[in-house]
Parts: sequence; structure tokens; C-alpha cells
Amino acid sequence: MTTTQNRAAGPTDAGLRRGVMSGPELAAQAIANIAPSAVIAFTAMSIFVGAGNGTIYSFILATIVILCVGYCVVVFARKHASAGSLYTYVAKGLGPTGAYLAGVTLIIGCWGIAAGSLGGSVAYFNQFLALLGVPAGGAGWYIGLAIVLGGLATLFTIRGIRLSARVSLVLELVSVTIITILLVAALIWAGPAAWDPAQVFAQGAPFQGVAAGMVLGILGFVGFSSADALGREAKNPYTAIPRAIMWSAVVVGVLYVFAAYTQIAVLHDDLATSASPLEDIAALIGMPAWFGPVLTFGVGASFFAVVVAPLNVVGRVIYVMGKEGVVPERFGRTHERHLTPHRVLLVAGPAAIVLDVILLAIGSDPMDITVWVDTYGTYGYMVAYALVAIACIVYTRRAGIPNKLVWVCAVVAVAAMAYVFFANVWPVPAFPLNVIPYLFLLTLVAAVAWFAYLRKRRPEVIQNIGNTETDALEGVG
Repeated sequence: MTTTQNRAAGPTDAGLRRGVMSGPELAAQAIANIAPSAVIAFTAMSIFVGAGNGTIYSFILATIVILCVGYCVVVFARKHASAGSLYTYVAKGLGPTGAYLAGVTLIIGCWGIAAGSLGGSVAYFNQFLALLGVPAGGAGWYIGLAIVLGGLATLFTIRGIRLSARVSLVLELVSVTIITILLVAALIWAGPAAWDPAQVFAQGAPFQGVAAGMVLGILGFVGFSSADALGREAKNPYTAIPRAIMWSAVVVGVLYVFAAYTQIAVLHDDLATSASPLEDIAALIGMPAWFGPVLTFGVGASFFAVVVAPLNVVGRVIYVMGKEGVVPERFGRTHERHLTPHRVLLVAGPAAIVLDVILLAIGSDPMDITVWVDTYGTYGYMVAYALVAIACIVYTRRAGIPNKLVWVCAVVAVAAMAYVFFANVWPVPAFPLNVIPYLFLLTLVAAVAWFAYLRKRRPEVIQNIGNTETDALEGVG
């Protein structure tokens, strides 16, 4: 059944809630998807091993690359408000095939990051309970936490976009505040030694190490553009969404640079061998005993926020696909009272829980799950970001929009995404990271096979791909 026929048949869908998300709530969605606190806890340490005193420049380069991707997204967001996110945007430049690939890879990215971050949330909340004296530990506790935390994340996304955004906002504010207090206290403790010219001038930093560190820095931003899936639900979406995307990248980039600088200035070479830099800093500067559980709770809260935020995007992209017939039509419906794509979320959320439970049941460490599944999701984001950059060039050229800056940003974005992908597959990593690229490619092959089926059996669906804008969603079945 075509979209036109559905309109004629009358409203069959409650639709998404219109114009309820404020600017700060949009920024919360974007920042929660990034999970800066979780990144701060580990990424600077990993980059420092190769980049040394150039670590902050790895983060600066990563921020520049992400701003280039963001600019390409913003070009579309200023003129098109959609729940389809990059899926809809890429259609404007690369047509149905490009849009479909962007949609599939974006779903892989969002769902992978949500499922992987559930493992991180389990690890830190389990540690938090242990610090409080609860005898938490073992596979049974891990599995129970995965079910509870994953269930709560799914519930928040179904109950409403404002609720889930506010939960994410509060958790990230708490987490970032805790970490910022620790870092500022560390600089005060260091006194004059807090000034570290070796970092400022990147003394002895190998260029290759800085470039490799940029890869990890970029991975720390994935999901930053997630506010673009809230085109219908945002107030004044044509200005609020672009601002949320660009400012969230800038703010998080500054936070990363500050956190990396402080960790190196305080721990020096010990950072390279630290299992938990933030905890080591807290112990070194003599933070009170109660600060340990608070810090652990903060990082766990950040991981939980990044379970919630990507599920919102998955729900809305598949919702639009359901409208267009790309996936079963039943997914193109929202809850009559909550006005959220509950049918999608009741599949995506439990699927993330099931994956984590299976991996935990066979003895996997929760943080290993985070690394493995987040890596799978990151491949999806890289492809989606490259596609939107290429689509932006084609779109602006066709529309007669001045695009010199678009060209610059798109070239930087595509080259960086290609480099990130290459750096994650060569040199070949240890098992199981070495098989994850093939799992990603296998997923794409299955998705392409479904697209080929649609093209052959339902060509009218192909014509609809990526054409559903915000205003067309209400009452369209």
C-alpha cells in the first residue's frame, strides 16, 4: 500500500509527539549518545600509549573531524526535519540505495553502541554495589543487572522522548560534574606543576602516534548527531537541531582535551599502565573514601545514558522505514498514549539485553562486551557518516547551494572515516576483534539481499525510501 493510499484511508497512526523537545533536551540526547564520562575514563590512557605528549592533539584533530561531519549533517538539518535522521538526509543526495545503506548502517551503529554500553553499565553498577558492601559479583549478578538496566532503558524510551532525554541529561550532568570536580581538584593539588609545556608543545610526540590516537578520539564521538532523529519532536527543529549537533561536539571536544591534559599532567608516564586513571588520581590527591563509590556511580550512569539515547534513534529510523514499507508496516506505528515507536523499541531493547546475557552466561567480562559490541556498532557509524558527507556534496550541487566549505568538510570526513575503518582492521587485531568486521559485513550482505528483494518484488517501496519528512508522519499508515 502506498503512502498516498494510506492517507486516503484515514489516520491509522497516533504519530510522534510534535514540538516538545527544548534545545537543552536535544543537546542531552546528543551528549548522552556520546557518553563523554565513559570515554574520559579510558580513552586518554589508550591514546597516551602511542601519542605521549601529543594526546591532547589527537583529541583536537578528532574534534575537527567530527565538526566536519557535523557540518555536513547540519546542511540537511537546516532544511529537512525528519525522524529518519541520516537515512532521510542521504536520500536527498544519493537516492534510495544510498539512503537505505545509510539507514541500515546507522541502525547497526546505534543498536551496537546501546548493547555494548549496557555491558559497561553492568560492570560499573556491579562495582558500585560492591563498594557499598553488597556482595555483588559473578555471572548471576551480571545477568540480573543486565536485565534490570536494559529493561529500565527500554521502559524510559517507550514512556516518552522527554522522559528518556531528561533521564539522560540528569545522569550525564551528574557524571560530568563528578569527573570535573575530580580533575579541577587534581590541578589545584598539582599547583605550579599543573602547567605542562611538554603537552602544549607536544614534545617527543610521534606523528604516527598522534594520528592513531585521533582514531580512538573519533570513536569517542560516535552518535553525536543523534538529535537529528528528533525532527518532529523538537521545538523549532531547523535551528535547534543544528545547534545541538555542533555545540555538543564542541563542548565534548573541549572536555576531552581538558580531561586528557589533566590526567597526563598529574599521572605522567603512570597513565600508560593505569587500569583506572580516574580512581588513581582520586587516590593520589587524597580524595575522601566516599568519593570512590560516587565516581564509580557517575561512570556507570554515563554508560546507562548511552544505552537509552541510541535506542531512541533506532526506534525513529525504523519507524520511518515502517512508514515507507522498507520493514514490516507494523513498525510504522506509535503508542497511542506515549506517542513513541514502542513496537520497534520492544524488539531493539530486549535484543540488546539478550545479546549481553548470552555473552555474560558464557563467561565474558562486561567491559569486554563493551569493547566488542561497541566496535561492531562503530563500523556502522563510520559508513553512515561517510555516506552523509558524500550526499551533502551532491545535494548542495543540485540545489545550487554554495558548497566550497561542504567540499572541504566532506573530504576531511570521508578520508577520516576511511582511515578509522582501516586502522581498526590493520594490523589485524586479536580475537574476537578480528572477526567483528566480518560480522558487520555479513549484516550488510543480509541487508542488501533484502533491498534486492524489495527492488524486484515491491519497486514502489524503493521509490518511497527516504521521502518521509516530519510533517508527513502524522496519521499516515
